[in-house]
Amino acid sequence: MSEIKKIALLTSGGDSPGMNCAIRAVVRTCISEGIEAVGIKKGYKGLLAEQLFDMDAASVGNILQRGGTILQSSRCKEFHQKETRKKAADILKKNKIDCLVVIGGDGSFNGAHLLSTENNIPVMGIPGTIDNDISGTEYTIGFDTAVSTAIDAVDKIRDTAASHDRTFLVEVMGRNSSSIAIKVAICTGAETVILAGKDVDYDDLVETIQRGQKRGKNSSIIIVAEGQTSGRSYEIQQKLNEFKIKSRVCILGHTQRGGSPMSLDRYVSSIMGHQAVIGALKGKINHVTVVRDGKVKLSPLEKCLTKTDQLREDNIILAKTLAI
Repeated sequence: MSEIKKIALLTSGGDSPGMNCAIRAVVRTCISEGIEAVGIKKGYKGLLAEQLFDMDAASVGNILQRGGTILQSSRCKEFHQKETRKKAADILKKNKIDCLVVIGGDGSFNGAHLLSTENNIPVMGIPGTIDNDISGTEYTIGFDTAVSTAIDAVDKIRDTAASHDRTFLVEVMGRNSSSIAIKVAICTGAETVILAGKDVDYDDLVETIQRGQKRGKNSSIIIVAEGQTSGRSYEIQQKLNEFKIKSRVCILGHTQRGGSPMSLDRYVSSIMGHQAVIGALKGKINHVTVVRDGKVKLSPLEKCLTKTDQLREDNIILAKTLAI
Protein backbone atom coordinates (compact mmCIF):
# COMPACT_ATOMS: atom_id res chain seq x y z
CA MET A 1 0.00 0.00 0.00
CA SER A 2 1.17 3.54 -0.78
CA GLU A 3 1.43 6.52 1.54
CA ILE A 4 -1.83 8.03 0.30
CA LYS A 5 -3.57 9.64 3.27
CA LYS A 6 -6.13 11.93 1.66
CA ILE A 7 -8.21 11.45 -1.49
CA ALA A 8 -10.40 14.11 -3.10
CA LEU A 9 -13.17 13.41 -5.59
CA LEU A 10 -15.25 15.44 -8.03
CA THR A 11 -17.86 14.89 -10.74
CA SER A 12 -17.41 16.72 -14.01
CA GLY A 13 -19.32 17.22 -17.27
CA GLY A 14 -22.82 15.84 -17.77
CA ASP A 15 -24.39 14.05 -14.82
CA SER A 16 -25.44 10.42 -15.09
CA PRO A 17 -27.48 8.06 -12.87
CA GLY A 18 -25.12 6.09 -10.68
CA MET A 19 -22.62 8.86 -9.97
CA ASN A 20 -23.86 9.06 -6.39
CA CYS A 21 -23.26 5.32 -5.98
CA ALA A 22 -19.66 5.80 -7.10
CA ILE A 23 -19.22 8.76 -4.74
CA ARG A 24 -20.55 6.68 -1.85
CA ALA A 25 -18.22 3.80 -2.67
CA VAL A 26 -15.17 6.06 -2.89
CA VAL A 27 -15.90 7.76 0.43
CA ARG A 28 -16.72 4.61 2.38
CA THR A 29 -13.76 2.70 0.96
CA CYS A 30 -11.52 5.58 2.04
CA ILE A 31 -12.96 5.41 5.54
CA SER A 32 -12.52 1.63 5.64
CA GLU A 33 -8.85 2.05 4.65
CA GLY A 34 -8.21 4.83 7.18
CA ILE A 35 -7.96 7.57 4.52
CA GLU A 36 -9.49 11.04 4.59
CA ALA A 37 -12.10 11.71 1.91
CA VAL A 38 -12.58 15.23 0.56
CA GLY A 39 -15.44 16.26 -1.71
CA ILE A 40 -15.12 18.99 -4.32
CA LYS A 41 -18.29 20.82 -5.33
CA LYS A 42 -19.12 21.62 -8.98
CA GLY A 43 -16.26 19.83 -10.72
CA TYR A 44 -13.13 21.61 -11.87
CA LYS A 45 -14.82 24.99 -11.37
CA GLY A 46 -15.34 24.16 -7.73
CA LEU A 47 -11.74 23.02 -7.41
CA LEU A 48 -10.51 26.37 -8.73
CA ALA A 49 -12.86 28.12 -6.28
CA GLU A 50 -11.53 25.89 -3.47
CA GLN A 51 -14.96 24.42 -2.70
CA LEU A 52 -13.47 21.49 -0.80
CA PHE A 53 -15.08 19.86 2.24
CA ASP A 54 -14.50 16.78 4.38
CA MET A 55 -16.76 13.79 3.78
CA ASP A 56 -17.69 11.01 6.19
CA ALA A 57 -19.95 7.95 6.11
CA ALA A 58 -23.01 10.03 7.00
CA SER A 59 -22.41 12.51 4.16
CA VAL A 60 -23.04 9.74 1.62
CA GLY A 61 -25.89 8.05 3.45
CA ASN A 62 -29.18 7.42 1.61
CA ILE A 63 -27.87 8.50 -1.81
CA LEU A 64 -27.74 5.19 -3.70
CA GLN A 65 -31.22 5.72 -5.14
CA ARG A 66 -30.74 9.37 -6.06
CA GLY A 67 -30.03 10.48 -9.59
CA GLY A 68 -27.64 13.28 -10.50
CA THR A 69 -24.65 13.95 -8.26
CA ILE A 70 -24.60 15.30 -4.71
CA LEU A 71 -21.26 16.94 -5.52
CA GLN A 72 -22.89 18.77 -8.45
CA SER A 73 -21.14 19.16 -11.76
CA SER A 74 -20.09 21.75 -14.31
CA ARG A 75 -18.13 22.28 -17.48
CA CYS A 76 -14.97 24.36 -17.10
CA LYS A 77 -13.53 25.82 -20.30
CA GLU A 78 -10.82 27.56 -18.27
CA PHE A 79 -9.36 24.16 -17.48
CA HIS A 80 -8.17 23.95 -21.11
CA GLN A 81 -5.47 26.46 -20.16
CA LYS A 82 -2.19 25.21 -18.72
CA GLU A 83 -1.92 27.99 -16.15
CA THR A 84 -5.41 27.15 -14.88
CA ARG A 85 -4.43 23.53 -14.37
CA LYS A 86 -1.32 24.71 -12.51
CA LYS A 87 -3.56 26.72 -10.19
CA ALA A 88 -5.72 23.66 -9.59
CA ALA A 89 -2.64 21.57 -8.79
CA ASP A 90 -1.42 24.17 -6.32
CA ILE A 91 -4.79 24.10 -4.55
CA LEU A 92 -4.67 20.30 -4.29
CA LYS A 93 -1.14 20.39 -2.92
CA LYS A 94 -2.02 23.15 -0.46
CA ASN A 95 -4.84 20.99 0.86
CA LYS A 96 -2.50 17.97 1.06
CA ILE A 97 -4.53 15.94 -1.44
CA ASP A 98 -2.56 12.82 -2.37
CA CYS A 99 -4.86 11.64 -5.18
CA LEU A 100 -7.79 13.07 -7.14
CA VAL A 101 -10.67 10.82 -8.27
CA VAL A 102 -12.53 12.21 -11.30
CA ILE A 103 -15.95 10.85 -12.24
CA GLY A 104 -16.98 11.94 -15.74
CA GLY A 105 -16.51 11.52 -19.48
CA ASP A 106 -13.67 11.87 -21.96
CA GLY A 107 -13.40 15.64 -21.52
CA SER A 108 -13.08 15.25 -17.76
CA PHE A 109 -10.46 12.54 -18.24
CA ASN A 110 -8.44 14.69 -20.62
CA GLY A 111 -8.39 17.44 -17.99
CA ALA A 112 -7.29 14.94 -15.35
CA HIS A 113 -4.59 13.53 -17.61
CA LEU A 114 -3.08 16.96 -18.29
CA LEU A 115 -3.36 17.93 -14.63
CA SER A 116 -1.40 14.82 -13.74
CA THR A 117 1.29 14.87 -16.43
CA GLU A 118 2.00 18.59 -16.12
CA ASN A 119 1.94 18.86 -12.33
CA ASN A 120 2.66 15.38 -10.99
CA ILE A 121 -0.80 15.00 -9.46
CA PRO A 122 -1.92 11.35 -9.01
CA VAL A 123 -5.40 10.86 -10.47
CA MET A 124 -7.93 8.05 -10.90
CA GLY A 125 -10.87 8.05 -13.27
CA ILE A 126 -14.37 6.56 -13.08
CA PRO A 127 -16.31 6.68 -16.39
CA GLY A 128 -19.67 8.37 -15.95
CA THR A 129 -21.72 9.26 -19.04
CA ILE A 130 -25.02 7.92 -20.35
CA ASP A 131 -23.67 7.81 -23.92
CA ASN A 132 -21.38 4.82 -23.25
CA ASP A 133 -18.78 6.40 -25.53
CA ILE A 134 -15.43 6.34 -23.70
CA SER A 135 -12.53 4.42 -25.21
CA GLY A 136 -11.06 1.59 -23.19
CA THR A 137 -14.28 0.50 -21.47
CA GLU A 138 -17.31 -1.47 -22.59
CA TYR A 139 -19.60 0.30 -20.12
CA THR A 140 -20.00 3.70 -18.54
CA ILE A 141 -22.08 4.62 -15.49
CA GLY A 142 -25.61 5.74 -16.37
CA PHE A 143 -26.05 3.96 -19.70
CA ASP A 144 -28.42 1.25 -18.49
CA THR A 145 -30.64 3.72 -16.65
CA ALA A 146 -30.78 6.07 -19.64
CA VAL A 147 -31.80 3.18 -21.89
CA SER A 148 -34.47 2.06 -19.41
CA THR A 149 -35.87 5.60 -19.19
CA ALA A 150 -36.07 5.82 -22.97
CA ILE A 151 -37.69 2.38 -23.26
CA ASP A 152 -40.39 3.37 -20.79
CA ALA A 153 -41.11 6.55 -22.77
CA VAL A 154 -41.27 4.73 -26.11
CA ASP A 155 -43.68 2.14 -24.70
CA LYS A 156 -46.03 4.96 -23.72
CA ILE A 157 -45.61 6.72 -27.06
CA ARG A 158 -46.47 3.53 -28.93
CA ASP A 159 -49.87 3.47 -27.22
CA THR A 160 -50.61 6.93 -28.62
CA ALA A 161 -49.14 6.07 -32.03
CA ALA A 162 -51.39 3.02 -32.32
CA SER A 163 -54.46 4.97 -31.16
CA HIS A 164 -54.03 7.62 -33.85
CA ASP A 165 -52.44 5.72 -36.77
CA ARG A 166 -49.26 7.75 -36.54
CA THR A 167 -45.55 7.45 -37.15
CA PHE A 168 -43.45 8.78 -34.29
CA LEU A 169 -39.84 9.92 -34.49
CA VAL A 170 -38.46 9.43 -30.98
CA GLU A 171 -35.12 11.18 -30.53
CA VAL A 172 -32.74 9.87 -27.90
CA MET A 173 -29.43 11.30 -26.70
CA GLY A 174 -26.16 10.31 -28.35
CA ARG A 175 -24.16 13.04 -30.06
CA ASN A 176 -21.35 10.76 -31.20
CA SER A 177 -22.66 7.41 -30.07
CA SER A 178 -25.60 5.29 -31.22
CA SER A 179 -25.44 2.97 -28.21
CA ILE A 180 -28.64 4.23 -26.61
CA ALA A 181 -30.50 4.39 -29.92
CA ILE A 182 -29.75 0.84 -31.08
CA LYS A 183 -30.50 -0.77 -27.72
CA VAL A 184 -33.76 1.16 -27.33
CA ALA A 185 -34.75 0.21 -30.88
CA ILE A 186 -34.22 -3.50 -30.20
CA CYS A 187 -35.96 -3.42 -26.81
CA THR A 188 -39.04 -1.52 -28.04
CA GLY A 189 -39.51 -3.27 -31.38
CA ALA A 190 -38.97 -0.05 -33.31
CA GLU A 191 -39.49 -0.24 -37.05
CA THR A 192 -36.06 1.24 -37.69
CA VAL A 193 -33.29 3.33 -36.12
CA ILE A 194 -31.40 6.37 -37.41
CA LEU A 195 -27.79 6.22 -36.21
CA ALA A 196 -25.58 9.09 -35.12
CA GLY A 197 -23.15 10.36 -37.75
CA LYS A 198 -24.99 8.56 -40.56
CA ASP A 199 -26.91 10.10 -43.45
CA VAL A 200 -30.56 9.15 -43.56
CA ASP A 201 -31.49 6.76 -46.38
CA TYR A 202 -34.97 8.12 -46.99
CA ASP A 203 -35.85 5.58 -49.67
CA ASP A 204 -35.12 2.77 -47.23
CA LEU A 205 -36.90 4.58 -44.37
CA VAL A 206 -40.05 5.17 -46.42
CA GLU A 207 -40.00 1.61 -47.73
CA THR A 208 -39.78 0.29 -44.17
CA ILE A 209 -42.77 2.34 -43.04
CA GLN A 210 -44.86 1.45 -46.10
CA ARG A 211 -44.00 -2.25 -45.80
CA GLY A 212 -45.45 -2.24 -42.32
CA GLN A 213 -48.57 -0.43 -43.49
CA LYS A 214 -49.14 -3.01 -46.25
CA ARG A 215 -49.21 -5.83 -43.72
CA GLY A 216 -51.70 -4.02 -41.53
CA LYS A 217 -49.57 -1.98 -39.13
CA ASN A 218 -51.26 1.29 -38.28
CA SER A 219 -48.29 2.94 -36.58
CA SER A 220 -44.50 3.06 -36.64
CA ILE A 221 -41.79 4.01 -34.18
CA ILE A 222 -38.52 5.39 -35.53
CA ILE A 223 -35.68 5.81 -33.01
CA VAL A 224 -33.35 8.69 -33.86
CA ALA A 225 -29.92 9.26 -32.31
CA GLU A 226 -29.66 13.04 -31.91
CA GLY A 227 -26.23 13.37 -33.56
CA GLN A 228 -24.41 16.69 -33.45
CA THR A 229 -27.55 18.81 -33.11
CA SER A 230 -30.57 18.11 -30.94
CA GLY A 231 -33.77 18.38 -32.98
CA ARG A 232 -32.50 16.35 -35.92
CA SER A 233 -35.87 14.61 -36.00
CA TYR A 234 -37.65 17.72 -37.28
CA GLU A 235 -35.59 17.66 -40.47
CA ILE A 236 -36.49 14.00 -40.95
CA GLN A 237 -40.14 14.82 -40.30
CA GLN A 238 -40.17 17.48 -43.02
CA LYS A 239 -38.60 15.07 -45.49
CA LEU A 240 -41.17 12.39 -44.70
CA ASN A 241 -43.91 14.90 -45.46
CA GLU A 242 -42.63 14.99 -49.03
CA PHE A 243 -43.37 11.26 -49.23
CA LYS A 244 -46.89 11.85 -47.88
CA ILE A 245 -46.00 10.24 -44.56
CA LYS A 246 -47.25 12.23 -41.59
CA SER A 247 -45.23 11.91 -38.41
CA ARG A 248 -44.85 13.35 -34.96
CA VAL A 249 -41.62 14.16 -33.12
CA CYS A 250 -40.83 13.42 -29.48
CA ILE A 251 -37.41 14.48 -28.18
CA LEU A 252 -36.64 12.77 -24.88
CA GLY A 253 -33.67 15.03 -24.14
CA HIS A 254 -32.34 15.36 -20.62
CA THR A 255 -35.02 13.15 -19.06
CA GLN A 256 -32.60 10.33 -19.91
CA ARG A 257 -29.97 11.74 -17.56
CA GLY A 258 -32.18 11.90 -14.50
CA GLY A 259 -34.00 9.43 -12.33
CA SER A 260 -33.09 6.74 -9.86
CA PRO A 261 -30.27 4.51 -11.16
CA MET A 262 -31.15 0.97 -12.17
CA SER A 263 -29.55 -2.02 -10.42
CA LEU A 264 -26.75 -2.43 -13.00
CA ASP A 265 -25.62 1.16 -12.61
CA ARG A 266 -25.76 0.92 -8.82
CA TYR A 267 -23.76 -2.29 -8.85
CA VAL A 268 -21.09 -1.35 -11.41
CA SER A 269 -20.54 2.15 -10.02
CA SER A 270 -20.16 0.76 -6.50
CA ILE A 271 -17.47 -1.65 -7.68
CA MET A 272 -15.76 1.12 -9.67
CA GLY A 273 -15.68 3.51 -6.72
CA HIS A 274 -14.18 0.81 -4.50
CA GLN A 275 -11.64 -0.27 -7.10
CA ALA A 276 -10.52 3.31 -7.79
CA VAL A 277 -9.46 3.75 -4.16
CA ILE A 278 -7.91 0.30 -3.78
CA GLY A 279 -6.07 0.72 -7.08
CA ALA A 280 -4.61 4.04 -5.98
CA LEU A 281 -3.47 2.54 -2.68
CA LYS A 282 -1.73 -0.26 -4.56
CA GLY A 283 0.16 2.26 -6.68
CA LYS A 284 -1.98 1.93 -9.83
CA ILE A 285 -2.37 5.69 -10.12
CA ASN A 286 -3.37 7.48 -13.32
CA HIS A 287 -5.74 4.64 -14.16
CA VAL A 288 -9.44 4.36 -14.97
CA THR A 289 -11.91 1.76 -13.74
CA VAL A 290 -13.23 0.03 -16.85
CA VAL A 291 -15.51 -2.86 -17.76
CA ARG A 292 -14.00 -5.53 -19.99
CA ASP A 293 -15.42 -8.98 -20.58
CA GLY A 294 -18.02 -8.27 -17.92
CA LYS A 295 -15.50 -7.48 -15.18
CA VAL A 296 -14.36 -4.20 -13.60
CA LYS A 297 -10.63 -3.72 -14.16
CA LEU A 298 -8.08 -0.89 -14.21
CA SER A 299 -6.77 0.58 -17.45
CA PRO A 300 -4.13 3.31 -18.00
CA LEU A 301 -5.75 6.72 -18.23
CA GLU A 302 -4.15 7.50 -21.59
CA LYS A 303 -6.17 4.65 -23.15
CA CYS A 304 -9.49 6.23 -22.07
CA LEU A 305 -9.19 9.77 -23.43
CA THR A 306 -11.20 9.61 -26.65
CA LYS A 307 -14.79 9.09 -27.64
CA THR A 308 -15.74 5.81 -29.26
CA ASP A 309 -19.07 4.49 -30.51
CA GLN A 310 -19.74 1.13 -28.85
CA LEU A 311 -22.17 0.32 -31.68
CA ARG A 312 -21.88 -3.34 -32.65
CA GLU A 313 -22.59 -4.61 -36.14
CA ASP A 314 -24.46 -7.63 -34.77
CA ASN A 315 -26.88 -5.29 -32.98
CA ILE A 316 -27.55 -3.41 -36.22
CA ILE A 317 -28.31 -6.72 -37.95
CA LEU A 318 -30.49 -7.82 -35.02
CA ALA A 319 -32.54 -4.60 -35.10
CA LYS A 320 -33.15 -4.95 -38.84
CA THR A 321 -34.01 -8.63 -38.60
CA LEU A 322 -36.54 -8.25 -35.82
CA ALA A 323 -38.23 -5.23 -37.41
CA ILE A 324 -39.40 -6.98 -40.59
